Amino acid sequence: MSNKPTAMAEKRHELLSDIADHVAAVVSEHGVDAKIAEQAGAAVVEHLSNTWAGSCVTFPKDFRWRITQRDLEILGKFNGRNHHALAVEYDMTENAIYKLLKRTQDRKFDRDQHKLDLGDGL
Repeated sequence: MSNKPTAMAEKRHELLSDIADHVAAVVSEHGVDAKIAEQAGAAVVEHLSNTWAGSCVTFPKDFRWRITQRDLEILGKFNGRNHHALAVEYDMTENAIYKLLKRTQDRKFDRDQHKLDLGDGL
């Protein structure tokens, strides 16, 4: 029997190493000593490994969550009259800002009203 790691084991190792390295890099960027940053990365990987052991997790490739965060940020900065300034700041057209605000406000209203989708098109 070979001691060669499986493709899945290699992927798992690559993922956990990447997470540890990224956490260490981000923590270091905030002025934390490199050794402590490395320990933080190792601690995060240890936590993920213990918490999610045996689970199958899929990371989506889409950026929907980033767009949602951006949309909420724009909504938070909106004062009723600054469509143009927001369009310039976020490299969008004013029309896109109007649509984004309408869509985001509608979703927020639906969430706040606990709107149920009963599949009847209403």
